[in-house]
Amino acid sequence: MAKTPVTFRHNGEDRAVFVDPGANLLDVLRRGVGDMTPKYGCAQGTCGACTVLVDGEPQLSCLTLAETVEGRHVETVAGLSEGARLSALQTAFMDNFGAQCGYCTDGMLMSAKALLDHNPRPSREEVVEAISGNLCRCTGYEAIINAILAAAAGGARRTG
Repeated sequence: MAKTPVTFRHNGEDRAVFVDPGANLLDVLRRGVGDMTPKYGCAQGTCGACTVLVDGEPQLSCLTLAETVEGRHVETVAGLSEGARLSALQTAFMDNFGAQCGYCTDGMLMSAKALLDHNPRPSREEVVEAISGNLCRCTGYEAIINAILAAAAGGARRTG
């Protein structure tokens, strides 16, 4: 079968790739674009490790057909920092121990970014809801929730 051309903005840069019919966005980002920040997890849409933002909304890139991002904006963790300078959200995760093994972190960060972009001062319950599609087996979620709340509060370290 013939490949389909797909053009989209990836972290602010125009991209043009040829995709196989039925290819998912995760494969295109990792293999076609070279962005390794969305992670392979379950490949079934249940873990959230592959979460990216498409036009500002969280999407599971393992379940998103690459052809559907034609003309859209795709954001990944690779676009959060400015060179070596981490974003405020990334810094809050670091300062509040929101990453243990780090495997879920990229998906958590993107879900948190979407939340904070839409609601800069979320409640704890809103944070819990926003990350509910992202599984973490290391932190018990408390540190992640505190990190997101700290980012919303301007970076102050949270405890409890």
